Amino acid sequence: MSGSRRCSRTACARTAVNTLTYVYADQTAVLGPLATFAEPHAYDLCEIHSDRLSAPRGWEVLRLAPDPAAQGPSDDDLLALADAVREAGRPAPPPPAVSSLADETGREVTRRGHLRVLTTD
Repeated sequence: MSGSRRCSRTACARTAVNTLTYVYADQTAVLGPLATFAEPHAYDLCEIHSDRLSAPRGWEVLRLAPDPAAQGPSDDDLLALADAVREAGRPAPPPPAVSSLADETGREVTRRGHLRVLTTD
């Protein structure tokens, strides 16, 4: 899978930089920074098509500028990555011990975690 998404406009092979969504109830077209994931009801647009965007008559176009401070990984992203690496490096816990007991009727019971197996006579 490619790391960059393409413009949603027909026959445009440029890289998408913005995401367009429609809020039908408010008759608003919202053009903002490229969404993290491709959504089925959103359109990814390249710089040229983003600049040329117009909305239907009576609709408003809301252009959201990206926050320069939000660009790149945040401290939370880096901490989450470090936690994931630590978790992956931990040794796997030993499998739960299998114990044999006798139930009320005297039949042998085998337990593995929260499951219990009764033997039939």
